[in-house]
Amino acid sequence: MNHIGVRETEVVVAGAGQAGLAAAFHLRRAGYEPDRDFVVLDHAPRPGGAWQFRWPTLTYAKVHGLHALPGMELTGADPDRPSAEVIGAYFGTYERTFGLRVHRPVDVRAVRDGAAGRLLLETSEGTYAARALVNATGTWDRPFWPRFPGQEVFRGRQLHSSAYRGPQDFAGQRVLVVGGGTSAVQQLLEIAEVAAATTWVTRRPPLFREGPFDEQQGRAAVARVEERVRAGLPPQSVVSVTGLPMTETMRQARERGVLERLPLFDRLTGTGAIWSDGRSVEADTILYATGFRAAIDHLAPLKLREPGGGIRLDGTRAVRDPRIHLVGYGPSASTIGANRAGRAAVRDIKQLLGTERVPAA
Repeated sequence: MNHIGVRETEVVVAGAGQAGLAAAFHLRRAGYEPDRDFVVLDHAPRPGGAWQFRWPTLTYAKVHGLHALPGMELTGADPDRPSAEVIGAYFGTYERTFGLRVHRPVDVRAVRDGAAGRLLLETSEGTYAARALVNATGTWDRPFWPRFPGQEVFRGRQLHSSAYRGPQDFAGQRVLVVGGGTSAVQQLLEIAEVAAATTWVTRRPPLFREGPFDEQQGRAAVARVEERVRAGLPPQSVVSVTGLPMTETMRQARERGVLERLPLFDRLTGTGAIWSDGRSVEADTILYATGFRAAIDHLAPLKLREPGGGIRLDGTRAVRDPRIHLVGYGPSASTIGANRAGRAAVRDIKQLLGTERVPAA
């Protein structure tokens, strides 16, 4: 790798969450040497991917379906410890064990075409010239804020679920929670314990899933998300098609009326929300648990988006540019999907580069 001016390497992995670390592991196992043949760049200040930013009351016991990274199980974790600490420590140990040498914090600002078929990655630590890019930048940096009539006149507090730090900030308040995903429900249940009142609104009726979620159902859910990606449409989350797992805590909350859902309001006022049928709700705070969008603006110079707004993939490979692999995007935006995508991306990259290497010890 040339550290004077542009730094040349075979592969850049952008992002060190589950998908990025899985890809780095498989590159290492295939014989690619960190900081020589590939480099891992991470925007976050510490190991842990998006998990490091989760709210402190989300303990490890409340995390649904975390799959271990390839080559190392997560064992002996304290279920009452914050998931941010448990998973952050696990990812950090993983990086050290496999010598992945993650560079952080590093922002990838733009990816452009370079000379001799290489990609030029403009970053906060300089420019890299690579033959392939594994993009694993996730969604955390792009929280989705919906827009409603009257939003600008509401006099209370409005925040996104990404800024949620625990129920203590809502004690004694009337809280309106918007969104039907896992975070919406988890945060609603916590807030309901201390708030004066809670109201839950969603665009569509939430789907609660009873019983186990088997492999066949998982494949069907992933296939539905993958269909959108293959059509060049912005991906839905896998959770949006699997439904919410009904836990005992949720069941008890439903019996208490906490999970009584209303359709989306028509507009906001200075003091709350109004529906077209005349219903109104007063609120001190509106919490938008409305999800995230893929953080891929740095890829804009390559013009990868389709008319439908998404990046069309064949497996993990961008159809418009086979040097680009998106992992943790669309159908691979789950912990098990991220692992599989990292392995698949490396398999394709080896074919693209056409080089044989001695696997690392």
